[in-house]
Amino acid sequence: MDNPRLPYLAEKAHKLPLRPGVYIMKNRAGDIIYIGKAKALKNRVSSYFRAVEKHLPKVYQMVSHVHDFDYIVTDSEFEALVLECSMIKLHSPKYNILLKDDKGYSYIKVSKEPYPRIRHVFQREDDGATYIGPYISSFVVNETVDEVNRAFLLPTCTRRFPQEFGKGRPCLNFHIKQCMGVCRGRISQEEYAEVLEQALEYIRGGGAQSVELLTRRMNECAEKMQFEKAAQLRDRIKAISRISESQKVVFSKVANQDIIALARSEQDTCAVVLKFRGERLVDKQDFLLGAVDDLDGARLEFLLRYYTTREDIPKRVQLDGEIEDIDIAAQLLSEQAGHRVEIRVPQRGEQQKLVEMARANAAERLSQKAERTGREVAALDELARLLGLSKPPAYIEAYDISNIGSDTVVGGMVVFENGRPKRACYRKFTIKTVQGTDDYASMSEVLSRRFGRYFDETQKDEAFDRMPDLILLDGGKGHVSTIVPLLASMGVSAPVFGMVKDDRHRTRAIAESGGEIAINSHRSAFTLVSTIQDEVHRFSITFSRARHQKSAFESTLTQCEGIGEKRAAEIFRHFKTIKAIRAATPDQLAEVKGVSKPAARKLYDFLHAED
Repeated sequence: MDNPRLPYLAEKAHKLPLRPGVYIMKNRAGDIIYIGKAKALKNRVSSYFRAVEKHLPKVYQMVSHVHDFDYIVTDSEFEALVLECSMIKLHSPKYNILLKDDKGYSYIKVSKEPYPRIRHVFQREDDGATYIGPYISSFVVNETVDEVNRAFLLPTCTRRFPQEFGKGRPCLNFHIKQCMGVCRGRISQEEYAEVLEQALEYIRGGGAQSVELLTRRMNECAEKMQFEKAAQLRDRIKAISRISESQKVVFSKVANQDIIALARSEQDTCAVVLKFRGERLVDKQDFLLGAVDDLDGARLEFLLRYYTTREDIPKRVQLDGEIEDIDIAAQLLSEQAGHRVEIRVPQRGEQQKLVEMARANAAERLSQKAERTGREVAALDELARLLGLSKPPAYIEAYDISNIGSDTVVGGMVVFENGRPKRACYRKFTIKTVQGTDDYASMSEVLSRRFGRYFDETQKDEAFDRMPDLILLDGGKGHVSTIVPLLASMGVSAPVFGMVKDDRHRTRAIAESGGEIAINSHRSAFTLVSTIQDEVHRFSITFSRARHQKSAFESTLTQCEGIGEKRAAEIFRHFKTIKAIRAATPDQLAEVKGVSKPAARKLYDFLHAED
């Protein structure tokens, strides 16, 4: 690192007291670039100037610009927390988490045309259309527009009405009863305008108020014996009820609360806040925080930074994981809000589902940046949390031992990169040193050979030149207990876990040296691990069957006069497959090393004796 002040800074940090307080990092110009709190100033500040090369890019960049630092000792951790928040709010240091989202305002647009459409737009134009808004959350506007168009069967296609009445067949939405079919030309402007007005009342008043109003109108139509119109209103009420049920995640039994969840990829971290007011989801915000090495620490820092700049603090905040000093953080937010604020980490029920919804949204935001699916990001993030890994495992290797009899014991290695199979790096191993069927010894041989190749700089292979972020073995804690010390003796520090199957050969748990971790309730991680286990088993058993078939055919070849075991093996090496051997002509068979033309003719006749 190009910072000549490091020795001075390290020495100064070593002299700090072991007391709580706030530290203030400054650059050469004296500008404050980072503010942090610590339980013990000496330990925390010293950590910045030790093993600098191991810091994450953001921390490394900050330390490279530190010219000096100041500190303020406090009497308690709570005082340090309060002081840190107030100073960050005052100075807005460059390297503290910046809570900026890039979204602007959103509007609901009702176009000006004979059959108006309801759409979500980001800008208000002078086009004569009706605009409802502005709204802060584009997420809520999108949900509302989609919801109202489906509930009132409004058209969302690009056709122009009445110009395109009867031109072409109705689209799929009409056939699946998600559109009233204006394109057929059977709905008048007056009828459409009435439905549109009901839809706008739904937007302005919400589902409950809209259902109440429509029910009153339905009863009035029934009293006037307008049964067809009453039936239409009844169907509309049912549609709204169905939409409300399917969109129940937009509601919460807790009237006012925020849901906060974080998701990580290899390069970035995203925090999502779902804001519920009056039992309804009113906003969603997401923030990219950069790479973090301590998710719990990042969660606490985000929580404090987020509410330091806001006055609307709800009575309850639900988090997706634990934070240090949760009681102190709740006390700080309570004092700032002027009312009691609870901070919880839900484990089950509705609140836990809302947390999962927030985490899925965070994963989806990361997937857009990384060009991966939200499910892949969420699965790796959940797996990292479950296994206690410092970051999501971008590069996973999985191993399995397979045998059909003691003479065809083989090993298979499959690779998953960013949650997807990387087939170019799959590798097969024929067990060479183990006699009989000993899974532990065979697995040890496979791993020894694989990492032997990693440390052998004279042999280059794409599959062996990278250290995995996670190693999964098809087996239980016995396999893990065997392999962990082996890899440690080789200098391999990658985490190792087993994939345990139930009696029906389905993934049941993750094995550690000392026990098992249940994964059935963690859907994203469970699906990923099951996929990996199925894939490594398929790859290994396919290789084992091929080896067994080859061995059996070699034995068949030796029944031919003039073909011994060595010649049979040489024939296989030359032609690779049984199909190729059967298809070879006598002259082609004679091209094999050690096979004469007479022997080749005899072999050809032997192979085709029953043709």
